[in-house]
Parts: sequence; structure tokens; C-alpha cells
Amino acid sequence: MARLRDPDGGCPWDLEQTYATIAPYTIEEAYEVADAIERGDLADLKDELGDLLLQVVFHAQMASEARAFDFEAVADAVADKMIRRHPHVFGTGEADAAETVTVNWETIKAAERAAKAKDGKPSALDGVARGLPALLRAVKLQKRAARVSFDWGEIAPVMAKIEEELGELKAEMAQDQPHPERLQDELGDLLFAAVNLARHMKIDPEAALRHTNSKFERRFRALEAELTAGGADLAEAGLEAMEAAWQRAKAAEAETPNSTGPKEETP
Repeated sequence: MARLRDPDGGCPWDLEQTYATIAPYTIEEAYEVADAIERGDLADLKDELGDLLLQVVFHAQMASEARAFDFEAVADAVADKMIRRHPHVFGTGEADAAETVTVNWETIKAAERAAKAKDGKPSALDGVARGLPALLRAVKLQKRAARVSFDWGEIAPVMAKIEEELGELKAEMAQDQPHPERLQDELGDLLFAAVNLARHMKIDPEAALRHTNSKFERRFRALEAELTAGGADLAEAGLEAMEAAWQRAKAAEAETPNSTGPKEETP
């Protein structure tokens, strides 16, 4: 990477990059790692981990050029963090169950966030990155609030909240001239409430939506294959024919064992 970033004979593209321009690639590579894991493809996982590592190297090289830190400092920092957050391994702390480790981990992280608070007034929500995917960030915000008891103790009021938010969205949609910003707010509130339900059910909403995305893609491809057999144009099939083909694809899955797709050993 140092060679690629060398002004004397380096790569013009690499030389033009900044932290901001590389950040989207870093996020993309992390998702591709997750995809390889979900597909159980270890060979692909090796490649994707290499691509993700390259992103770390790229950022570290740019920081090194700015005399801020280098790759070794990145590795040292994370090693120090792991030692600090595992006192039951590297120190005198005790933890005989994964749940205890999690509690200790979060307690140590909270202390670290408090020490970093810029105005001296730490918030329970400090450290929840704004760049996270919206579903994941909603879960983290809700979990942080729950730690200080801002949470319902059962699912019934969560379901009621979803119904309330759906009602408010319908009311805004029923206006003669629905306001785009209010529609966005009401839809966002409904999605946030749905995430809260997933959290109370101990279901990862991101995983749930990925599963549904895969299911939709699988059924739509089956619909597409049926209705375009012989070279027909799918757009001319009509919604009624599409719906009938969709139901046939759905029924075929229900009749097939392990119909959620191929099951491969995951790492």
C-alpha cells in the first residue's frame, strides 16, 4: 500500500483517495465478509477477509502519511483493548459464563465511553455510531436505553405501540395532502417500533429482513422463469398472472423439505 500511495510512481487512483472516499468500500467489504459466512463459502470468506484487511491497511497507510498513527499502532490499540476488556483472562477478574463476560464487557465499555465524553457529561447513547445500518443502530439505541430501564418489560405494550404507529401513519396518509416529511416520520416510527418488537423477541431484525429478501428473490425468480418461458415479456404478463405464479412458487416451497434454500455448513 505504501508503494501504491507513493507519489513517485504510485497508482494515480490510490493517491487520490481519502478516508472519506475509502469508507464506503470498507463498509461494502464488511458486508461481503458477512455474505460469505452466510453462504458457508470458506474459500470466498478467505478472499473477502483479505479484502477487508486491505481496507484497514489503506486507512492505516493514509494515517501514517499524516503522521497520526500506523498499522502497528492499530494492532497495538486493539490488543490493548482486548486485554483491558478480558480481565478474567489477562487479569484477576472472574467470569464463569458467557453472560458474565458480556456484562463485564459492557461495564468496561461504559467506563471507556465516560472517559471519552467530550463535555464531561456522558450519555447512555454515547458510542452508537451514526454510520451503522439503520436497523442495527435502532437495536443498539434501544438496548442502551434499556440498560437504564427505559424499556417495556413485556411484549404486549410493544405490540400496542406498533398498532399506534400504524394508525398514525394511516391518519397522515388519509390527509388530502399528506406531508412528505410527516409521512417519513410516521413510517420511521413504525419501523423503529417493529425493531423494538424484534429485540423483545430476541430476533435480529437485520437477519430477519435478509431472510425475507432471500425468500422474495427466490420466489420472484421462480415466477419470472415460469412467465418468461418461451421468450414472453414479463412486464406484459399482468399482475393477476404474476400473483398466481407467485402463489405457485410459494406452494412449491411449502411442499419441499428445507425449502429456505441450500443448507451448507457455516464457519
